[in-house]
Formats: sequence, C-alpha cells, structure tokens
Amino acid sequence: MTTAQRTQVLTYPSQVGGEDIDSGTWVHVLSARAILEDSFTSLRLKRDLDRGAVPLSAAPPGVVVGRVAVADDRIAARALAMAAEAAARWRAAPVADRVEFLARSRELLLDRADEIVRMLTLEGHPLELARWEFDGFLQATERATREFLRGQLCAEYRTGDGRLRLIRRCADGVVCVHPPANAPMSSALLAATAVVAGNAIVVRAPRAAPLGVTYALREIVAPALAAVGAPPGTVNSLCADPERLLRQWLQSPKVDDIMYFGGVASGLELEKRCVAAGKKPILELAGNDVVLVWRDADLDAAARAVTESFFGSGQLCMIPNQVLVHPAVADELLARVVALAEAMRPGYPDAEGVVLAPVLRHDRFHAVLADAVDRGATVVTGGTSMHLDGSADAAGFFLRPTVLRVDGLSAARELLAVREETFFPLIPVIVPEPGDDEHLLTACLEFVDTNRYGLRNSLWATDSRVIDRYVANVRNGGLLKVNESHIAFTAPLPSHGGTGVTGGVFGEANYPALRASHLQGVAISTGGQPYGYR
Repeated sequence: MTTAQRTQVLTYPSQVGGEDIDSGTWVHVLSARAILEDSFTSLRLKRDLDRGAVPLSAAPPGVVVGRVAVADDRIAARALAMAAEAAARWRAAPVADRVEFLARSRELLLDRADEIVRMLTLEGHPLELARWEFDGFLQATERATREFLRGQLCAEYRTGDGRLRLIRRCADGVVCVHPPANAPMSSALLAATAVVAGNAIVVRAPRAAPLGVTYALREIVAPALAAVGAPPGTVNSLCADPERLLRQWLQSPKVDDIMYFGGVASGLELEKRCVAAGKKPILELAGNDVVLVWRDADLDAAARAVTESFFGSGQLCMIPNQVLVHPAVADELLARVVALAEAMRPGYPDAEGVVLAPVLRHDRFHAVLADAVDRGATVVTGGTSMHLDGSADAAGFFLRPTVLRVDGLSAARELLAVREETFFPLIPVIVPEPGDDEHLLTACLEFVDTNRYGLRNSLWATDSRVIDRYVANVRNGGLLKVNESHIAFTAPLPSHGGTGVTGGVFGEANYPALRASHLQGVAISTGGQPYGYR
C-alpha cells in the first residue's frame, strides 16, 4: 500500500485536498470470513471498537482487516472547499489530459488486480463476483471507452471561410457521490470517471463498507489523477453519516451535482430535494431487468444468463430479475435453469466458484415468495434458508437459489416478485399464454417496454426479424443485450444507467463524464473575417 499504514490492519484517514485528516474516530472493517464463522462475537467486537471501548490490539489476528476515519462537519466542509478550488483549475486542462486519466487508472488496476479482488472478498463479495466487478473496472478504462468519451467531450468544425465551431461538454463543477453499501467500490470507481469532464469529486464511503471505496480512491484514482497533472483536491474521500452529509451537500453553494446510488423511494425523494436546491441529481437506483427467451434461442446459453440472477445472491441492481420465455420452450429452459441453480453452493467469499453471498434479512424473501404462491405461481426449486454448509435452516445466513414458474402474461405483474425489484436469489420465469408468434412477440415486447424500471434488458433469439423488432421497440433501459451475458461489461457501452425509476426523471445510460457535464456551443472567428449575422 502506498498511503495506508503498513500494518496488518489497513488504516485510512479522510483524504481532503491531497492531505490525510485523522478525526480520532474510526469505523472498523472485519473480514467476512470472521463474521460468517462467529457473527455474534465478531459484530460485538466491531461495536466495541467503533465506540472506542476496546483498543485495536484487543482484536484477534486476522479478524479486523481495516479501519477508516469518520469525518465530522468541519472535515466535510473542507472537502467541498478543496473540490471547488480544484475544479476551477482542472476543467481548463486539455481534454486529452483528462481522458488520459482513464489510461493511467487502467495501468494501476492491472498492476493491483489480485489486491483489488482480495479487497472485494474481504468485504464479503464472493470471488466470482469480485472478478466480474474487476472486469467492469477494466471495461470502463478500455481504449474504446476512452475514444468514445474523447469524441463526446469536444467536436470541432470549420466553416468554408475558416471560422471555428466547437460543440463541447463543460464540467458541472463539484460532484458529490453517495455509493451504496452492496457495491461501494465499483460504484465509486464508476463515479470517479466524472473527473474526465473536468469535475472534482467528493465521495462518501458507506459506514457499512468503507474500506474498498477508500482504498480505490486513494490507491487508484488519486495516483492516476496526479500522473496527469490534476490538482490534489480533484478527488476527496471521507466516511460520514449519510443524512447529515447529504444535507450539507444540498445546502452548500459549492456543490453542483449529487450522484446517488440506492433504493427507489429514497432516491426519488432525494431527486426532489436536489431540484429544489438547484443541484443536478444523477441517480443509480434499483433494477428489475427482463430476459426474453424466444423459441429459437440457444437454451444452454440462455439458461446460464438467467442464473446470473443469483450472483451475489441477487443483491445487485443489474442482474436478471424476471424471465419471459416462449411457451414452446418453457419446460426445456426451466429444466436447464433448475439444474444450474441446484448446483450452486454457499461458501466463504474467498473460495473458488462461490457466487452466493449472505442475505441479512430473510423476511422480505419469504413474504414475496408467499405472495407469488398465493397468486398461483409454482416454486420449481429453492425457497428455503440454509447454512454455510448448505443444510436447510431458517436461521441460516444464505438463501437457496429459487426459481418460480408464473403461467400467464396478463396477470404476471400482480405478483410482487415480477412487479418490483426483489434483491435476493429469486427468479420468476413467466410463461405467456400460447398463441401465434406475431401476437405473442407483440405482447412480450410491450411487457418489456412497460416495465416501470429501466436498467438492462436482454433477448435470446436467432431470428433476425425478432432481433430487429426487439431493438426497434424496446426503448426502456440504459442497455440492451442480444445473445450475450446479461451482466457482462462491454466497452464502450455504459455499465450502468437507465430510464424509469432506475434513473429518475433524468435517467439514461450513465457515462458519469457526460451526465456530470453540460453541452455548450462555441463560435470563434479570427481577424480579417467580415462581421455579419450571415
């Protein structure tokens, strides 16, 4: 580590304007393995450490993996001041230098690949999920992505008489970022790409999972920015109470944008508060993605894509949440999905092949499942809680991957499991009423496009006419996939962003460098050209 204390326990103060600020109060991060082995003892130790009741030396070796300083109002205000000062300088840097930040970030990511994946598993991300997240970091810094952003940030045109016309995107200024607790590091790194437009950022590390965010900002983002000449205050990281910090951001004249990752209700309420305060809201909320499997699909590949629903035990916004399958192949698809689901096993996050993660509260899962069954759905597999060893027990940390069969399209959205994001390992497979393919396809496309959420949608089909109709008619979502992994990251396409309640009123595919900037036209004439309005 370059800035953390070189001890067994990573120690990160707040980083403001390139300086470390130690408030004397800390949030401690315990290894996910320790919590799974003895949750009661581990969480009691964390509580005592956080409130200063016991010294760090009292913790058994290997249990505490890091600690992050808690910022007070004074530190948070200084972060905004330093960001505003840096933004005023950084926005004037050439576009090429700002885009080069992504290339430098990529070098650091590749150099620290094993370290980054390990950091993710320490915070409880299963190993396969951690590797998937890391691939997302790489795709966001790929050459194709860099070239796309460079072209979007500034375009030049010359008139016949030599006048210069620019269409460019100008930085909004100071962008404050609120990552979620379920995927904090990946969300923070996504948000950090807003600096490519010339913004400065202030990022709040969630108290529930502060280590990965702080590590990424200090060890990847800050050095990459320094390498391309950005002022130190271009990135600032701190851990603080969320509501208190959000109020400060909303009230401060130094803040231009607030990028918020979280639930629909809280996100849409923040959107209103942002607009009232004159801030731009950039929202990354829930997803309820639809996978459409047509009669001519590659069913083996489609089934593998469907079971991506169980990555992280469904606690991700951009996984499949519901499947719509042609009735002619429904039984075949279900058989394949069930076989894959039943082969999945829980395990420690750093173990090979593990994709399931603990789910802290199971009451919502059982309520949604009961609602589905009451409305006619069939539980094909799963439906129970289990321990780390796979044994069924209501007191277990894990949920067995669950597949529902829902017969009939017209009433499918009466089920909570279909209508709303569920955020646990449950996938409803909807089988429409049989009919001719023309009417069936029309009904399926309408179903996909009227989903109130709009993150990702995907199609499995080989008929080019079906593919063309899907692409032409599905406007819902920030990303469409056809015969590809639903969750895979693909440069230069966006990784996040969407329409409907996924992105709020202003939702669209989320390239933070574009979302946190605004279009401006510039006309430049040199001496010797006649004045005139024509």
